[in-house]
Amino acid sequence: MKAAGKGPALLRLNNLKRVMTQLRATRVTSRQDLALALELSKNTVSLIVDDLLEQGLINELGPVSVAAAGRPKIEITLRAEKLKSAGIMVERNAIHWRVCDYFSQVIAEQTWHTNTADPALLLSELVEVCQSLRAAHPELLGIAVGFPGIIDPQRGWVHFSAHLGWQDVDVLTLLKNVTDLPLRIMHNVKAAALLSVQQLDLNKSQSHFYLRIGEGVGGALVEQGAVFVGSSWTAGEIGHMQVQPQGIRCSCGRLGCLETLVSQPAVQQQLSQRKPGLRWQNAASEPQIVNDVMTLTGQYLGQALSPLMQLVNPASIIIDGPWNSHPAFVHAVQQAAQSSTLAFTFKHTQLHFLPQRIDPANGLALAVVEQYERAIA
Repeated sequence: MKAAGKGPALLRLNNLKRVMTQLRATRVTSRQDLALALELSKNTVSLIVDDLLEQGLINELGPVSVAAAGRPKIEITLRAEKLKSAGIMVERNAIHWRVCDYFSQVIAEQTWHTNTADPALLLSELVEVCQSLRAAHPELLGIAVGFPGIIDPQRGWVHFSAHLGWQDVDVLTLLKNVTDLPLRIMHNVKAAALLSVQQLDLNKSQSHFYLRIGEGVGGALVEQGAVFVGSSWTAGEIGHMQVQPQGIRCSCGRLGCLETLVSQPAVQQQLSQRKPGLRWQNAASEPQIVNDVMTLTGQYLGQALSPLMQLVNPASIIIDGPWNSHPAFVHAVQQAAQSSTLAFTFKHTQLHFLPQRIDPANGLALAVVEQYERAIA
């Protein structure tokens, strides 16, 4: 829906977006509660809700009893399946997509292996995916496509991706020519960061840092509910913070990046050095070796979190990694971060170790919803 211009039409549209955001957050509410929460008149809210009812986007659940005299509240809820979004995640030699409803519940998904080394071939495959999703899900509000690397979300460019072997690839222009849906081009980790803040129900008026450990190590700062990308789109790249100047060479070409110490390949290498043939999947057979590696990995990460806490000063740091289930890793991160950080700063920084991994495709789908809800100036 687009506003015809400035003035009342724009105000109505922005009020609608605020109502949609509140409906998504509360799941079940009433006209009276919406008006109170958004500081809007009951008449304004009723007009918006009536319009959504007419469009089939809301269900009335019925009256609820209230202690005070007067009209009973009629509970309402969004028909989340009527408002869908899609996230397509590109990784090295793989594509993974999810279609989600307005509450970020997965409706459909698919993953397959493919050749991602050639940008032209991969883009033609993405064109087919976008067209197929558009045809299969006419309720789509938009599609977000995520990549690893340095991504300009405004122009929709992949400037550089070591994982894909790409440089200066214009993704957005081609996709815009084949679909009439709103499109977003993002970094996978930055999209996952949005979902982590939603899942933990963190205060969106504060800043939160999300750190993801996988094949590489990435990070993203969520500030006032939006991802901060920086002037050259590399804000949050904690994986390429140099922590050992004479260390192992990283995929970025530099020595001793955090990624070379705590990523999945790095930990696997440490396990193999201690016992040839030992892999993380069967490492339970060597608990002492695993404990030692997890402690060392946690120490590296905890030390790297200290400058982040003191320079960025987020309210919370969210750690999303495969080592979170190991107590030695969690304890070492906490101890190393505490010992190398100002006591006052550490006390006011909450560390969250996610028990389940975030799916960036879900985060990409959420990014579509949040773009849809964003107020128009």
